[in-house]
Amino acid sequence: MQNPELLHVDADSFHRPTLAQLLPAERATHPPRILLLYGSVRERSYSRLVTEEAARLLQALGAEPRIFDPRGLPQPDGAPEDHPKVQELRDLAQWSEGMVWCSPERHGAMTGILKSQIDWIPLSVGSVRPTQGKTLAVMEVSGGSQSFNAVNQLRVLGRWMRMLTIPNQSSVAKAFAEFEEDGRMKPSPYYERVVDVMEELVKFTLLTRDCAGYLVDRYSERRESAEALSKRVNLRSI
Repeated sequence: MQNPELLHVDADSFHRPTLAQLLPAERATHPPRILLLYGSVRERSYSRLVTEEAARLLQALGAEPRIFDPRGLPQPDGAPEDHPKVQELRDLAQWSEGMVWCSPERHGAMTGILKSQIDWIPLSVGSVRPTQGKTLAVMEVSGGSQSFNAVNQLRVLGRWMRMLTIPNQSSVAKAFAEFEEDGRMKPSPYYERVVDVMEELVKFTLLTRDCAGYLVDRYSERRESAEALSKRVNLRSI
């Protein structure tokens, strides 16, 4: 029934949220599936080392982490979509229920290597958005004092990709001093923040993965879909 106070709202597409749809009776029991991306191909890449630490933590927290190696990934639009590295990345994006993005800060911004990975993930595959409703944690490393330029940019990207970016984040300053020779991260407040971020990511993923589609379901898109269906039906009747 049309609400007289909402003259410009389509009553058929306007739904009142319900707790039952946010708390489905059937819930997934498999470990949360987390894809991790990092933004450097250097032999001693600190963004990769932080990412590897994050993956260890995620596994200990009960998740299933997978790290994508960006070496060999072509520039966006520089290769066909069936390129093996592109397909590997897209398959992992589809598989995942959450992601971790970790970039060095270079010239006050994220690296092109990380941006290229995100650019290869399409906004839609058929009617499915590969990133919509997935959780996201953002991290960065820098060679100087602590900065948040890269993580701030990553948050903008996460919003654009319609992801649920968690509140916490990690920024590791003077990363060259935070790792042992074997590549393991030293104990420090920076390490503890990485622990915090991964713990929060797993919690948010467990909380949202079963209702992710409902969380990002939009009135405007439901209405558009209804209009598109109406047009198709009318065309068939001509």
